[in-house]
Amino acid sequence: MNHQEQTDVLVIGGGTAGFGAAVAAGRQGLNVILLEATSKVGGVMAFCPGMPWGAAYPADKIVGGLMGELTERLEKMHPPAAEKRPCTLANFGPEIVYDHDIATLTMFEMLEHAGVNVRLNASAIEPTMESNQIKSVSCFDRNGAFTVTAAIVIDCSGDGDLSAKAGVPYTVGDIKGNTMGVTCSFHMVGVNWDDTFAEPDPYFTHFAAKGINENRLHPDLAKLYLMKGFHHGSVFCNSVHVRGVDGTNPVAIGQATQEGRRRCHQLAQFLRSDVPGFEKAYMTLLSPTVGVRETRKLEAVYKITGEDLAKGTKFSDGIVCCDNPIDDVMRSDASMTHEAIVDQGGYYTIPFRSLIPANITNLMFAGRIVCADPKAFASVRGMPQCMTMGQATGSAAAIALKNNTSVQSINTKALIIELTKQGVNGLGETSLI
Repeated sequence: MNHQEQTDVLVIGGGTAGFGAAVAAGRQGLNVILLEATSKVGGVMAFCPGMPWGAAYPADKIVGGLMGELTERLEKMHPPAAEKRPCTLANFGPEIVYDHDIATLTMFEMLEHAGVNVRLNASAIEPTMESNQIKSVSCFDRNGAFTVTAAIVIDCSGDGDLSAKAGVPYTVGDIKGNTMGVTCSFHMVGVNWDDTFAEPDPYFTHFAAKGINENRLHPDLAKLYLMKGFHHGSVFCNSVHVRGVDGTNPVAIGQATQEGRRRCHQLAQFLRSDVPGFEKAYMTLLSPTVGVRETRKLEAVYKITGEDLAKGTKFSDGIVCCDNPIDDVMRSDASMTHEAIVDQGGYYTIPFRSLIPANITNLMFAGRIVCADPKAFASVRGMPQCMTMGQATGSAAAIALKNNTSVQSINTKALIIELTKQGVNGLGETSLI
């Protein structure tokens, strides 16, 4: 039997954006239901366990807010469960590496303390519209169908399925519809760091060329992305990318996952036999499914452009700072780019207007479904930015409900003041530099 539930805020998706939205809204005293289709919060943190939090330090200052709070909680543990490190890859600033399981536990605890009703293994299926509002959302879990009526809906699903069904226009990929490659990652444990990272080439290209020439590695593995994990002797392997996958198609995702696991196993064997330091290492934390970088980008009141980023634009309604490079991963071919988008020490902000549709009055979205052109998207999609986008929408929900207004009419000046009060850095007239 389809049972009915009612809440102030329904957050769809428990990735970093959904986590930020749910915690922020819960701390404002709102009743919040968070639906997560898998058994774990964290999004890409769950799909690619241990993926570093890059882009957290624009102009070498942390973005703050919930991202800063989560990092500080982990850093202050005994022993510490996170630390700031320089990224070994070109044009990337510092990143945060962390103990994956402790980070996930801490996120669950923060949701719990905020009073969020976390519903794992539960999916939002279809919106019911009434004029220009989402009246209710039909959902499903192992017990069957249920319906949630919410005053505000925040789509943090990564793919924007519900928003698209509600009628929000969207684009997919680049101008030709090509999306970034999906990734299957893993860790190698028992690595001799001194031997492995004595290698002067951060991408291990001559090793990769040898493996490809001998038909032991897939041709797309021309660069090996091998980074020191949080725990000594562990290496995070972020090298296996599968191209041409429709991230909205669950069958395609399943096929890509199996292909990704196959390539991961081949790479692990190659590392053990050919790359110094891996002789006694073994593979662990293989991705349970591929991590998807890009599917739908929803149309909003404002679309962020590559030109906005290159100018270092500080929008009046900017809700998070970023200096991430144009991290474009195998959209139409095997190319990988990490092009700097702003000058050294510069940064831009992401506007709140890029998180709200033009016409649906009680819907917001956050994370990698942000409204951005392909060039800008390749920069704005960092996990710290997604978490803070979510925090902005959760905080905006409280303002909208308090003032009985549409999301399009939210006083963004009040939102910036509130986010600054919550510790988000570099907003309004306050500079990071």
